[in-house]
Amino acid sequence: MRRILGKIMKQLGFEIFEAGDGQEGIAQLEKLQDELGLVLVDWNMPVMNGYEFVQAVRSQDKYANHKLVMVTTETEPTQMAKALMAGVDEFVMKPFTSEILVEKLQLIGIKMPESQAT
Repeated sequence: MRRILGKIMKQLGFEIFEAGDGQEGIAQLEKLQDELGLVLVDWNMPVMNGYEFVQAVRSQDKYANHKLVMVTTETEPTQMAKALMAGVDEFVMKPFTSEILVEKLQLIGIKMPESQAT
């Protein structure tokens, strides 16, 4: 999933940084916090799942302006509500297309790079 998302985001003109699991994602966010404004996070990650990642990120004020998008197959309303209360800005349900991803990003105010502006 990470490779697919990375490929789509690159095609859209975004610079991407990848992490293999939630803990690595936290380390990347700490290292690159000023370069990142958007984090796509999979609910089912090893070591630290997406929900735990969102909780960890939202517990720190320095990440308050970062947009978090949960990529998931999870459609259970209570689980989705739990993620929203933890601080997820939007969901992208698997399977998805690049058009759906763009729509979700625009919905939360992410501007497409100039080469991809619609």
